[in-house]
Amino acid sequence: MRAKLKRVLLRPIPYLFSDAGGNFITKLWSKRLREELGGTATDKFLDLLLAGMDLAFALSKGYRKNIRDFEGRYLFRSADKRVASAAIFKDGDMHVDPEGAIDDWDVRVTFKDWKALRDFLFSGDQDILDSLLENKVEVDGNPNYIFKYGFMARDLGRRLGVG
Repeated sequence: MRAKLKRVLLRPIPYLFSDAGGNFITKLWSKRLREELGGTATDKFLDLLLAGMDLAFALSKGYRKNIRDFEGRYLFRSADKRVASAAIFKDGDMHVDPEGAIDDWDVRVTFKDWKALRDFLFSGDQDILDSLLENKVEVDGNPNYIFKYGFMARDLGRRLGVG
């Protein structure tokens, strides 16, 4: 209910103030995410990243184009399986399951630690291969989905002025 209310209230902003207004508000409300991207990744990194992406999709028409006609189910979890979150993209929208309680994922990313996940998502192609070869990150499922997610994460970082 809260997510639906947020979308109803926030989606008109880029139509009223242009995408720059939506990007400004996203940047303003994503201070902690910017700190995580620029510094040491903590256990809040994934939650902040998913919340920042959700906010950017609501506030920016340009960013929302990334998920037009896209459907995908992502499961992110720590190697010890104590932490899990899921992102579900469907019908031009993103839904987050902070419990990671999905079984029918398209791609599952298991990461050694928060820094490994951040470096994996925000790195270039060669660094992704290095992360996989060093067993810092394990990807099950269709790897094209993770490249898409990495692109969206880097685009968000660019919009927030980080990286």
